[in-house]
Amino acid sequence: MSIWIWVAFAVVLVGLYLSWTAGRLDRLHARIDAARAGLDAQLLRRASATLELSTSTLLDPAASVVLYQAAHGARTASEEGRELAESELSQALRAVFAEPEQVRELRALVGGEEYVVELSSAVRRVPMARTFHNDSVRAARAVRRHRIVRIFRLAGYAPFPQTVEIDDEAPPVLVAPA
Repeated sequence: MSIWIWVAFAVVLVGLYLSWTAGRLDRLHARIDAARAGLDAQLLRRASATLELSTSTLLDPAASVVLYQAAHGARTASEEGRELAESELSQALRAVFAEPEQVRELRALVGGEEYVVELSSAVRRVPMARTFHNDSVRAARAVRRHRIVRIFRLAGYAPFPQTVEIDDEAPPVLVAPA
């Protein structure tokens, strides 16, 4: 009789551990979803700030066209082409704001300061949001790689989480203190 009690106790302990692990994995997936939504919001904010600046007539026409095309491409890209479009927006921002003089001239124009502040804030937040998302993905991947999680299919049918790999380096003149 005592052996059956120990077997039942062991089964209950294993069941509790599996339940705890499945709950942890579920929370990690929820954290990934929240981090992805935050990243999407920051990418949208950056593209919107760039579009506003490009249509403001404060920049020279060539810079306006470059920024408009890159920002529009980032906002309208399909899910498959989104990473490339966002990287192209980062490259366009670095190309247009390559020199500190360009930002100083923009700040000196009427309304230019507001555009610079908004764009600077947006380009600073994208790398932080991407890092937070990728850290969440790494944590979930680590749990999903455990043998017990795979054997008991504790992840269910949730897709394997993917990191977001984009060029999100901001122009140094936009992230430097004013």
